[in-house]
Amino acid sequence: MSTALRSLTPRGRLSFDAPLGPRAWFRTGGNAEALFVPKDAQDLAETLAALPSGTPVTVLGACSNVIIRDGGIEGLVVRLAGGFADIVIEPDGLIAGAAALDMIVAEQAANAGLAGLEFLAGIPGSIGGAVVMNAGAYGSDMNAVLDWAEVLLPDQTIARLSNEALAFTYRHAVLPEGAIVLRARLNARPGDASAIRAHIAEIKAAREASQPARARTGGSTFRNPEGHKAWQLIDEAGCRGLMQGGAQVSEKHCNFLLNLGEATSSDLEALGDEVRRRVQEHSGIALHWEIKRLGKLP
Repeated sequence: MSTALRSLTPRGRLSFDAPLGPRAWFRTGGNAEALFVPKDAQDLAETLAALPSGTPVTVLGACSNVIIRDGGIEGLVVRLAGGFADIVIEPDGLIAGAAALDMIVAEQAANAGLAGLEFLAGIPGSIGGAVVMNAGAYGSDMNAVLDWAEVLLPDQTIARLSNEALAFTYRHAVLPEGAIVLRARLNARPGDASAIRAHIAEIKAAREASQPARARTGGSTFRNPEGHKAWQLIDEAGCRGLMQGGAQVSEKHCNFLLNLGEATSSDLEALGDEVRRRVQEHSGIALHWEIKRLGKLP
């Protein structure tokens, strides 16, 4: 264990050799060398400033779209919680903290009679990750609704980046290297609360019907190649139901991997790579991971 990490004295919670598997939607993965839950943005900035140069820093959100490798994550793992999940309603939108769950943001917008954010009800995860990945579903994405995002820069200053500055593309935003999303402002329009809630219910039902929402899984495994649907390419390559150890390609939706109960992160990653190999061989199309793989191999 790094002596430098042991010497940190943040106001938030700091633990060592902390299990990460229970936090991940896949329920797999090793431990964090050090896990830090900051009290507020100032605590986060001061603690990062106290780290020796070169210390790895990894930010985890809801862990819905990650495979945490079995060897764990070196350095400092930051998990935003508490006040980082605050949501402030405004007449034509809202400001959501990076730790606010997408589903909760959609529901609070509906309760306030704000339309245009219903799509978030179909995205597992939190707002910080949604910004970084330009998360989208059901006909919209973050690019369509984000006004600005506030980020903590490596020099411990906070910058407000406009939609244009983030240069959104499919499942990607351009952020300064080492920047950590703190909160985001999303625009919306006044609407009928009951109609908005009904739309959210439709999205939830559609997700439940088409995805293995109740299984130990992550979000979509691979990006959709331009002009193609990843699930269809996977199905056509004969990978529906394919297994590796305790991991399986979902039979309900081929672009989801499942932990059947005893899978390791290595099983999941190996299965994903085998799917990529078979799709490339069958169609000549390369699939690119949408799920982030973090940490050390065992």
